[in-house]
Amino acid sequence: MVRAWIGHNLIKLATYLIILAMSDVTNTTWPYPRPDSPPLLTPEQAEHTLNVWLVPRFSMLTLFCLLEPLRVANRFGRDLFAWRLLSADGDAVVASNGVRIDVDGTLSSLEDASRLMVVSSYEAEATVRFQDRAVLRRIAAHGGWLGGLDTAPFILARAGVLTGHRVALHWESVPAFRREFPALEISPAHYEFDAMRLTGSGGAASIDMMLAWIEHAYGPALADAVGRQLIHERPRDDAETPRRRYEELPRSVVRTLAVMEANLTQALPIPEVCRLVGQSQRQLTRLFQRHFDETPQQCYLGMRLDRARQLLADSRSLVTEAALATGFTQPAHFTRAYRKRFGEAPSVTADKRPGAGRHLHMENDLSLRDG
Repeated sequence: MVRAWIGHNLIKLATYLIILAMSDVTNTTWPYPRPDSPPLLTPEQAEHTLNVWLVPRFSMLTLFCLLEPLRVANRFGRDLFAWRLLSADGDAVVASNGVRIDVDGTLSSLEDASRLMVVSSYEAEATVRFQDRAVLRRIAAHGGWLGGLDTAPFILARAGVLTGHRVALHWESVPAFRREFPALEISPAHYEFDAMRLTGSGGAASIDMMLAWIEHAYGPALADAVGRQLIHERPRDDAETPRRRYEELPRSVVRTLAVMEANLTQALPIPEVCRLVGQSQRQLTRLFQRHFDETPQQCYLGMRLDRARQLLADSRSLVTEAALATGFTQPAHFTRAYRKRFGEAPSVTADKRPGAGRHLHMENDLSLRDG
């Protein structure tokens, strides 16, 4: 009897402690989430509301990694976070993976002091209108909180709301961003909290960014608990750069890729690349075919063309500027190689941007030496 009574009351005590931990947002350990998933909150119910403007062809991964930490955080305590999905016109938005997402309202419906995160990816400005930028400027003028992920810092910068702030964005977009906004300071970090601006590289790194926001609002215990629920180990080295894609490759290949990437504007002959990395061309070709199924020449050309496409799609570079910036001095060669890789002429890529027709076609504008 005594043993049964003790066991029964220990269970009651444990249940009470679990409920207490769940209900106390100042709890220092946050060991117990709710056993169920709480209902989604409205802005009126939550302590914080994040408005998310989805730009067509946005990254679905970025959106998931942005919202899931907030959803999980609501399992641990009070009604902490709500979110609203917005589009420019209130219609559903198609992500880069083809999935259509319904939204809760229009961008223009935001109040002046709102908290707004912009999520975009490919062709960030293709559908952004003057009135959309006006909303961003209005929020900034009233002291609102603005953020942008992946390529969205382009949208914020073109609206003039990033002046004086550090900017983090996807590493692929850094050259084009630096070219268009040389006065803005670019951070090598995954994300940057700078006054009332939050920018980041997007993708899976958005989890770390949101955990940092949760920690700022409610302390490290809750942020760590949310990370554990997401099976996500939080990085402890804030200085770690976002690019570590060559870790598994031989050192000679890594050095070769670094030399190629550092010399996109003035493309080097492959024998010169081999000399700089101390590897014979035959050995280097064998390594590249093993790891990339292509020759060093093909890899180098692909890197230059990828950079050219990025400049055409994500910045206001002219076709001629994109060609020269990636080492192409022959118009026909550039156009032919570009079309072979991407299935369209470079002028077509440029025409997809806002203000189509402003670029100059290479055939009429390039007067370059043979090289």
